Amino acid sequence: MYAQKWTVEIEVEGQPRPCPLDWLDSFCMRNFTNAPEFDDTLPVGEGRLEAGLRVDADRFRAAFGEWLTKRGKGNGRPVRVLLRAE
Repeated sequence: MYAQKWTVEIEVEGQPRPCPLDWLDSFCMRNFTNAPEFDDTLPVGEGRLEAGLRVDADRFRAAFGEWLTKRGKGNGRPVRVLLRAE
């Protein structure tokens, strides 16, 4: 089911760092996007996520970045999400 394994970093003001597990967990487990494909995600650690084949990396990156920005995780700055396949 979780065929894709990603490293997830967030970048605010050009400073990338691993995405905190609680941020990944909040977004993935509560499905704030109303996008059913994000149900097929499993945060497995700090900056690590596994996803099913129907999860599109670009859609996930955009939706997660938008959600983090709206939640103020960038301290008033846009949050950019970087995904890398493991």
